[in-house]
Amino acid sequence: MLAFLAVVAALSGGVWRYFHEQGLDLLAERGRADLALAGDRLVGQLQRYRDLAVLMGNHPAVRAVLSEGDARDLGDLLLNVADKTAALDVLVIDADGRLRASALGLDAPMELAGQPFVRRALRGALGWGHGEAMPLSQRAYFHAAPVFSPPGQVLGAVVVVTDLNGIDYNWRGSNPPAFFTDSSGEVLIANRSELLFWRRAPESSGLVGLVPPVGPAPPFEARRLGGHEIWLLDWGPYLPRSALHLTQGLPVIGLTGEVLLDTEPARRLAAAQAAAVAALCLAFGSLLFLAAERRRALASANARLEDRVAERTQALRDTNAKLLAEAAEREEAQAALRRAQDELVQAGKLSALGQMSAGISHELNQPLMAIRSFAENGVQFMNRGTPGRAAENLTRISELAQRMARIIQNLRAFARQDQQTDDRVDLRRALESALELTRAHVQDAGVELVHAPLEAPTWVRGGEVRLGQVFVNLITNAVDAMADAPEKRLEIGVLEADEVTVSFRDTGPGIEMPDKVFDPFYTTKTQGPSAGMGLGLSISYGIVQSFGGQIRGSNYQGGALFTVTLERHTKDVAAA
Repeated sequence: MLAFLAVVAALSGGVWRYFHEQGLDLLAERGRADLALAGDRLVGQLQRYRDLAVLMGNHPAVRAVLSEGDARDLGDLLLNVADKTAALDVLVIDADGRLRASALGLDAPMELAGQPFVRRALRGALGWGHGEAMPLSQRAYFHAAPVFSPPGQVLGAVVVVTDLNGIDYNWRGSNPPAFFTDSSGEVLIANRSELLFWRRAPESSGLVGLVPPVGPAPPFEARRLGGHEIWLLDWGPYLPRSALHLTQGLPVIGLTGEVLLDTEPARRLAAAQAAAVAALCLAFGSLLFLAAERRRALASANARLEDRVAERTQALRDTNAKLLAEAAEREEAQAALRRAQDELVQAGKLSALGQMSAGISHELNQPLMAIRSFAENGVQFMNRGTPGRAAENLTRISELAQRMARIIQNLRAFARQDQQTDDRVDLRRALESALELTRAHVQDAGVELVHAPLEAPTWVRGGEVRLGQVFVNLITNAVDAMADAPEKRLEIGVLEADEVTVSFRDTGPGIEMPDKVFDPFYTTKTQGPSAGMGLGLSISYGIVQSFGGQIRGSNYQGGALFTVTLERHTKDVAAA
């Protein structure tokens, strides 16, 4: 038993390591894509200031100042350019590195003549670099472009100063944590402001982290796992404690992009898969142990019977009876085993049914409520002596019962894992049916319904019952959301193009968390008669996706907007 447990532990550990490394591979692939996107974005933002320096280097006014020495009107031009391009400052220097003009009219932020990017520009090439631009900014990026005379002689250079605080301001707080370091290892740009100006120790080598500019270095540990670099750190609440570290060089701007990806989801998934494998192995081992114990018991019984037959031939009849009893017991045990297996199968079915119970309840609840309402109305019409109206209610009850039968048929098809083809559905009929079912709820809530009915059938791909359920969910949610609104108006529109889009626009408070509105069990209706389980929009999302369509939720200035986009049916209408 101990050996078996050791094997299960080793197998579970191997499974955990395999799936952990596989999760890290997927995480690294996604992280490289995010890092490349962030790097391209940063390069694009900085390169437009390089293009500005090149453009200003060819400006006639700049050439005139460097050739003739009159810089009285150039300051206004440079200030106008800086204002329109969001540049921190635009400088013009002559061939000796002296400042001739500035957009802000200030002195040079540093000794320009000695800067490598200025010397490169004065040699006729494009130069770039970064540093302080005090008193304007502690973090600035410089682009220098040469200014040529018509014969091709370098007259000077144009330097465009970019404030890096404005570039990474829009990145603050976005996931995952990303930062860009220069050749000395100092963090120059980051979407976590607490990492700015952190740097690597100059004498460090191998897997090293960052240290703050002041104060003691926080806890840090790095290691290799499956070809990946893992950082274990405690750098604050907005940084992961266990992170996958990726880097990408950006030679165009002289920086290195780095990203820290949280490895906790991959570790949890690997642990869950390892636990599942361990549970299966333990269950199988338990069955083997029980079978071995049973076989040992039967072998012992057979040995005792053989000894008794050899020693007491006179008791042969009793011994045979006992053997028959043992055989019967064994058959009964096998029958019990078969019954247990059947019960396990049934338990699996009940478990699946339990998982689907919320969806089944949501699918059948509204038709049942409508049947109840029509039945109560029919009784009242019979009491009033209007059998015609009662007959209409009974007809609607029959139609709803047929709809419930179709719902149950779809559920049975789902349980059998059948591949059901999409039906050709009249959008006008499905929308009118949903409006009819929700008309009483809309009127009771005092909601103004704005809807222009379609003049002709519009055929789309979908299921009539399921598409109607989506519309009922969206209408009901919109009415419930406007319960406390001063103005209650629901606008339903249909836009026909290559695809058909149905929009539901209300005047409620809007969607609190648009990115989670389609998650299962997410709901804002936790109290009152409209309280739900948070499955309506989740089920609607799955229904529309199964039709090949899309459902989206967003906010606009007056409330919430939900759109359902459906594919047109390609079959010939007449033939259908």
